[in-house]
Amino acid sequence: MSTARLLRKPGFHFHLPRWQVLLSLAAVYLIWGSTYLATALALESYPPFMLTALRALGALLILAASIKLRGAALPGWRPAALAALTGAIMFSGAGAIALGQGLGVASGLASLAVGAVPVWATLIAIAFGYRPGAMESLGLLIGMAGLGILNFQGGMQGQPEGALVVLAGSLMWAFGSVLSNRLALPRGMTAVMCQLAGGVLALGMISLAMGEMPPAQPSLLASLALVYLAVAGTLVAFSAYMVLLRELRPALATSYAYVNPVIAVILGAALLAEAVTVSSVIATIVIVTGVLLVMLGKGR
Repeated sequence: MSTARLLRKPGFHFHLPRWQVLLSLAAVYLIWGSTYLATALALESYPPFMLTALRALGALLILAASIKLRGAALPGWRPAALAALTGAIMFSGAGAIALGQGLGVASGLASLAVGAVPVWATLIAIAFGYRPGAMESLGLLIGMAGLGILNFQGGMQGQPEGALVVLAGSLMWAFGSVLSNRLALPRGMTAVMCQLAGGVLALGMISLAMGEMPPAQPSLLASLALVYLAVAGTLVAFSAYMVLLRELRPALATSYAYVNPVIAVILGAALLAEAVTVSSVIATIVIVTGVLLVMLGKGR
């Protein structure tokens, strides 16, 4: 099969109902916004790459059982392999972000690095022929400015090597996201299943290479956080993200990175009694403005 046939034709869309697209956006905005807190809790007992592998494995087992019960046809080996490749890239990036948090990177800095995903994704998509509009580009810049304001309240804490790992992880996630949008992957949930399988395999190999060991006595809170990350953070939100990548422009599909830090601040204030500063309120207004401009730019 030629390279041209592996890439999607320009303008190809599944044309799902608008409410399904909006529901998918809500899922990645709200659920992934809460995973910063859940990851921090789970890292108290589980090493980073093993944690990410376990959350992907849990989601994979649930999804595979569902597909088996529905009797859905399995994809051919070539599209399945392409899906597994994108999953390996994206989930390795997610593991790197967890590693950076484990190395002491503050949540504000981690949010800022992950917030660069729309920029990375758009820049990578340009290499495939995509051209963002003026309003979309302005929205990206405003969103990044809002993330900068949000981050400054945290003091840019964390180890430098951890920050580099988080940046590398966000770049890998963006690259895998663009490939997922461009390659001819299987349709529906079978694509997600193959991506999860690729992610589990890659993360398992990295975890073994790093000599990570399972916890002898994981805390109940850490284990509950792991379950939440597997079911909500991976199975539900990642499946919704795959819908967005197929339906929307790269900047809008990855715009969750602008909203997730806001959700993280709200949860921190509600559950951990963290102070909500004036800068966080200003950052929220700026971030939402950026997202709205991205959504309006060349809107469908």
